[in-house]
Amino acid sequence: MDNQAFEMHGERIQSSSKGKEWPKKEERKGNWSLMKIFLVCLLACVITTAVGVLVLSLVYTTTTHIVKEVSVTDDGATSTKPEDKSVDVKFQFLNHLTKSKVYNFPGGEIQWARFRNDVNEYENDEEMEFGKSINNHRSSMTFGTLRIKGKGLRVPHWHFNANEHGYLQQGTAWIGVIGADGSGVTTYNVTAGQVIFFPRNTVHWIKNVGTEDCVFLLFFTTHEELQTLDVDDAFFSTPEDIAARALKPQGGVNFIRTFKKQVEDQAVNLPPNLDELVKSADYVQSPDHQVWQYFYNLKGSREYHFPGGIFQWARYRRNSTGLNETEKIFSESLNKHENTLTLATLRIFSNQLGQPHFHFNANEMGYVISGCGQAGVITSSGATSSFNIGIGDVIFFPVGTQHYLKSICDEDLLLILAYSTGDQLETLRMNDYFHATADHILAQIFFKEQDEFKKFPRSKK
Repeated sequence: MDNQAFEMHGERIQSSSKGKEWPKKEERKGNWSLMKIFLVCLLACVITTAVGVLVLSLVYTTTTHIVKEVSVTDDGATSTKPEDKSVDVKFQFLNHLTKSKVYNFPGGEIQWARFRNDVNEYENDEEMEFGKSINNHRSSMTFGTLRIKGKGLRVPHWHFNANEHGYLQQGTAWIGVIGADGSGVTTYNVTAGQVIFFPRNTVHWIKNVGTEDCVFLLFFTTHEELQTLDVDDAFFSTPEDIAARALKPQGGVNFIRTFKKQVEDQAVNLPPNLDELVKSADYVQSPDHQVWQYFYNLKGSREYHFPGGIFQWARYRRNSTGLNETEKIFSESLNKHENTLTLATLRIFSNQLGQPHFHFNANEMGYVISGCGQAGVITSSGATSSFNIGIGDVIFFPVGTQHYLKSICDEDLLLILAYSTGDQLETLRMNDYFHATADHILAQIFFKEQDEFKKFPRSKK
């Protein structure tokens, strides 16, 4: 090979060699560019994550940090309150009914202290706490106030899941109760201070026959939502041909079609043209042996005095002890129906005490009719709560929880109370169980000498 050829061959080899080295250099540059992009992205992710964690930590600290403080509320209750929106334990036992929603109807209004399945139907957290409490304790109790205007009517209806017990606080009313199997209707008049009773699934109505509003304080034997059907709703929910065949009116189904459902709920009814619709009305009183199955003259019953106040009872009594003939009818009526209540009025004289006690066989619910007072309760967990009560407040004490009531103003404290038993109420008071405990047991419990306990007066029992 001559020199020229050798040089040319050498150039081809050099060119070929250089061609092989050039791609490797570009590949290194590309890889370094990708590495820089990856590092920048990684750094951005780290910074973003750190900022996010910091923000979440600040939010969590702000919303969960609780600073407890002991304070006295505007209604006199002493309690430990968190800085957040947690609900005071007293609302497990207290409902300010006057602050609850008013359900308005043409002829009156209703307010409730009750459990609701839909939490959005509670007006506030305090009301929800009370509703959950009566439900969690399986209280078999719901409370409501019913106001009926003059000539107004709580239309005939029945409750699927509860007996109803009521106390007429104000006014005059005419009551109707329809027995099972067409056994007839019982009607009677009630005035303030008397008690009404409607067993579950009995059709009943309440008509205001006075000039002033009627105000009923009502207790129902359920801790679930009350299930009620009004007669007009049942009528309009029945197919027209079925209603015609059942009721057999003149004109048949064509007459049934002349009935028109009102747009507004008629649970408490008062048509504006009532005088044109009703030409005459009789308010018949049934015989006593019928009436007293559903009625009790509480204000006219025996008074049971205790140091500091008076009880009057609408209740079952074993062997009818202390009852007259008509009161015996009511007593037996309560006992023969399942899940009935015991009702009572409690009057605590000004600045006097209804001493600490508890009930073996009943939850207790009450409504303040007049006066002002203080309630105190010790829960099963040992926690305590005391709070002031006034007109329109509803209170609840679960079975077995020790509680007391006292009047704290110049006026007597008056309540209507209901107990979740149709049997005889069983109660133990603090003075009874304390005095019944042997001195040497008390000495050992309280680390005091036995002779010290002679300072406590012994019960006459």
